[in-house]
Amino acid sequence: MRIAVTGSIATDHLATFPGRFADQLIEGRLDSVSLSFLVDDLDVRRGGAAANIAFGLGSLGLTPLLVGAVGADFDEYEVRLKEYGVDTGHVHVSDTRQTARFMCTTDADQNQIASFYAGAMTEASRIDLARVAERGGAIDLVVVSPNDPTAMLRHTEQCRELGIPFAADPSQQLARLDRDAVRRLVGGAGWLFTNEYEASMLLGLSGWTREEVLVRTGMWITTRGAEGVRIDTADAEPRYFPAVPTTRVVDPTGAGDAFRAGFLAARSWGLPLRAAVPLGCALATTALEALGPQQYAVSPTELLERVGAAYGGEVASLLAPRLARATCR
Repeated sequence: MRIAVTGSIATDHLATFPGRFADQLIEGRLDSVSLSFLVDDLDVRRGGAAANIAFGLGSLGLTPLLVGAVGADFDEYEVRLKEYGVDTGHVHVSDTRQTARFMCTTDADQNQIASFYAGAMTEASRIDLARVAERGGAIDLVVVSPNDPTAMLRHTEQCRELGIPFAADPSQQLARLDRDAVRRLVGGAGWLFTNEYEASMLLGLSGWTREEVLVRTGMWITTRGAEGVRIDTADAEPRYFPAVPTTRVVDPTGAGDAFRAGFLAARSWGLPLRAAVPLGCALATTALEALGPQQYAVSPTELLERVGAAYGGEVASLLAPRLARATCR
């Protein structure tokens, strides 16, 4: 399966606050918040939703197409993505803007406060998926991940026009979308990805019930952190999968993107849901244990051990032949 991942490509500035954000909030004064957190460290890492997903897919041996917009400062970042098998030939380079920046502080409870500077990402709507398919070959799936809202809508509409299956992953951009935009992004998606909080936001913004959303999508995949994953379809009861346990959470940034990469890789190999979700969960846990969303290393042996421990040997046996053939990087 040839997967094109559209969305943000960014540099992450990740800080950690040793206390709890909640302890700094004063009841009755939340309408006028002015806070500054003294952080212990700062790490600058490569990130962005589309780049994170593409990195995960490449780490599992796939060759995804990365579709997004960057600045002239992308050169070093691009070299590393290529080393992991990512096709960057369809990335738009801005003449005037820098690559997007994600600035995030994480507290002791793994809560996060973040800001995102779009930069060159505002030019992503200039990218024509028809030209990408013409130059890069047939596309089997387009992932529409967080991006400039205009670009997200354009890429979704182009998928419908070109007859290309797509996955909707509005995630953190839900806060910038209105009812019409949310409905246009969700309708017709083969897969819809959200976390629990985003699922509630999506229902509120769209004005649809959960059942009405499911009528319009093939499958709704909701990540639930340490509680695992919920799978919803229109014709069946929800299915729940536990998370893969971790002994240490270093950084939650990008764990959801890693889940998407593992899940989509397994589905691209033709594996069933009962193998795809576990691989996504195993890769997400691997990402949790690294500082930065593209700093983890993929080991087929470790992934299989984790899947086997959490879901049983039968599920691991479904993944073993494909992971053995995948050129994990």
